Amino acid sequence: MILGFSTSGPYCGAALWQDGGIIASRHEDLAKGQAERLMPMLNEVLADAGAAFADLDALGVGIGPGNFTGIRISVAAARGLALGLGIPAVGVSLLEALALGQDGTVLTSVSAGRGHAFFQRFGADAARGPELVALDTISDWHHKDMICIGNNEAEIAEALGLSYGPAPFYPASAVARIAALRWQDNPPRPAPLYLRPADAAPARDAPPAILP
Repeated sequence: MILGFSTSGPYCGAALWQDGGIIASRHEDLAKGQAERLMPMLNEVLADAGAAFADLDALGVGIGPGNFTGIRISVAAARGLALGLGIPAVGVSLLEALALGQDGTVLTSVSAGRGHAFFQRFGADAARGPELVALDTISDWHHKDMICIGNNEAEIAEALGLSYGPAPFYPASAVARIAALRWQDNPPRPAPLYLRPADAAPARDAPPAILP
């Protein structure tokens, strides 16, 4: 039994996988408040399936790219739960989660703001990324018969002369499904996938003098 969750974007989601499928899940659009909502949601999903944390074999967690704060919330929760339960936690990229279940070549995108997006291309002989890309410089991402999935997929597809479509699964559901394939392979501890520096400026005031 695998519990997957993600708060990489303006949402909070969790899904419970068992024996090849999702047996309980929840997804809520949230612009803020993921830190307060995540643990109650995990408990609700487990309760919906009549399960408990002690029944879990592993965790799956969305590691970004996306919202810095949201990513840290999920990754910290996954690390703490994995340590406390003595089970592995599998980090899953949101860009990969968007592509799950789609045949052929796929270009996934996550909005990065300020005219940029995070891109990754999947498919035989077509793999590229993940990268932070300016949306006015994407012509070299074109690939024949590729489908665009993710944020701003319609605009990206139009610019590249391609088709687009919705992601087959909600993020948490995809995270749980991918984690189910990898949890027995001694996965590394989940770490945030940051593809650009944080939007934070150094303090302008000089630090206080340290007395001897």
